[in-house]
Amino acid sequence: MILSDTEILEAIRKHEIVIRPFRRECLGSNSYDVHLGPWLATYTNGALDARINNPVTEIRIPREGYVLVPGQLYLGVTEEYTETHAYVPFLEGKSSVGRLGIDIHSTAGKGDVGFSNYWTLEMSSKLPVRIYAGMPIGQLIYFSISGEVRQKYGSKRSAKYRTVSDRPTPSRMYMNFRPKRSKKNWYKQR
Repeated sequence: MILSDTEILEAIRKHEIVIRPFRRECLGSNSYDVHLGPWLATYTNGALDARINNPVTEIRIPREGYVLVPGQLYLGVTEEYTETHAYVPFLEGKSSVGRLGIDIHSTAGKGDVGFSNYWTLEMSSKLPVRIYAGMPIGQLIYFSISGEVRQKYGSKRSAKYRTVSDRPTPSRMYMNFRPKRSKKNWYKQR
């Protein structure tokens, strides 16, 4: 079930959901609007490689805005830092943003219980469009879960996006290709 505005406020009061900065006017009937932070990143290599840490160039969005061009992937970031300790957050684009031809994520709209960070956006546009830091970019929707969560995101050894950053975080897929270490030999391999 999706949390209503009343339930989101109650979860914030109980510290089960954290949103900083929190602005009451951004709370909808069953979602919370998030805004585009001041940083974008683009990959610098023409062809990306899933086995390596692909380099990026960071772009600070100027006051006059920045034009997204079709065919280019931009990593953006939310202005808001969030924590979710008892619910599953989903990030969806706002309809006004979609009507400008902007997609804010290609596959990564679902968070995990225990996620505590800024959200990296996988942005693309169908037409050239000027964007601005601080503009509404998406909405967080919170789902209740059934059953006990044994391991929250932040406590998983395999969690690749735990380091808090207010800058876009590039793919860390390359970490999936590292050789697995047995517990027995772990200390010898360090």
